[in-house]
Amino acid sequence: MTKHELDTPVAIVDLDIMERNIQKMAEYAKSAGVNLRPHIKTHKIPAIAHKQIEAGAIGITVAKLGEAEVMASAGIRNILIVYPIVGEVKVKRLIDLTRETSVIASVDSAQVAQNLSKAAQKSGISLDVVIIVDLGFESCGISPGMETVKMAKRISKLNNLRFKGIMGYAGQVYKVKNQGEIRKVAHQEASIMVQTAQSIISEGIPVKIVSVGSTPTARILGNFAGVTEIRPGTYVFNDNVEIDMGVAETDDCAVKILSTVISRPTSTRAVIDAGSKILSSDRGLKPIRGFGRVINDPNVEINSLQEEHGTINLKKPSEKPRVGDKIEIIPNHVCAVVNLVDKLIAIRKDKVEIALPVAARGKVT
Repeated sequence: MTKHELDTPVAIVDLDIMERNIQKMAEYAKSAGVNLRPHIKTHKIPAIAHKQIEAGAIGITVAKLGEAEVMASAGIRNILIVYPIVGEVKVKRLIDLTRETSVIASVDSAQVAQNLSKAAQKSGISLDVVIIVDLGFESCGISPGMETVKMAKRISKLNNLRFKGIMGYAGQVYKVKNQGEIRKVAHQEASIMVQTAQSIISEGIPVKIVSVGSTPTARILGNFAGVTEIRPGTYVFNDNVEIDMGVAETDDCAVKILSTVISRPTSTRAVIDAGSKILSSDRGLKPIRGFGRVINDPNVEINSLQEEHGTINLKKPSEKPRVGDKIEIIPNHVCAVVNLVDKLIAIRKDKVEIALPVAARGKVT
């Protein structure tokens, strides 16, 4: 079966493009002398995580415990959870997970650290932890510099916790406009983290992990002395946001939504069978035009979404696309899109090869 014979709407992944993306990032990390720990929130598929590790990644990054549990059950053995673990239920799940695989937890408060220490001590285990540093994105994390140093001192005195280092995410990079601004954010990110690590070291506390990065900044950050690992995620598939930022090209985008034109109300309007339930309404932190990039047709723009429908505006009146025609769409934010589907249909040379279940889909706890 070819991809054009698939029923729509459907999410497809081109394995050749994906594997090339995986290999390129692995080769970069190796040449830069930094560890690669990709964030699996983009694909949520254990088979793809294994491909990343086989290419050279030291392990993976997850946001939620549920994702970590899925990946551990599939044999992934080195997992960084970049999310504070709060509440008795989650702490117990974390402790249970440490018996199955190597886990690094993240903390940004004394309360979370103390709770983890008590649970680890009670269970008779030692737990590796890193501190989340706020790099200006104003999400989780504590201020760099002395606040982080104080937290490192506190953690180093807690029973059954092993302080490993620091991690940060400069998500504000997704608000910038060009490569120059991306580079500026990356330089700030690296400088803050390396200086903070050095301040901790000066207090006699070893820092083994200085973990940073995103897809836009990864290939810049790896070149900074003192950075030990990068955590890009979207690079495995890429998407329209990365294209808009100049980080990727159309040919670098592995995941596309195949959709069918179901109505042509006017010469300048078409309706497709892909709506917000598969394309997502996410247009990025720096909102971009439209709700996806239609491949090979600059006359077409997806200008609105309903749950089950997408409305296409034709810049010039045209008979094409006709009812029944199939179009391919590069999603704006591929991470959100993958979380909307049960599986990706993997293709190679336009031929269907395998269905990949999105095993960690919906793992929000």
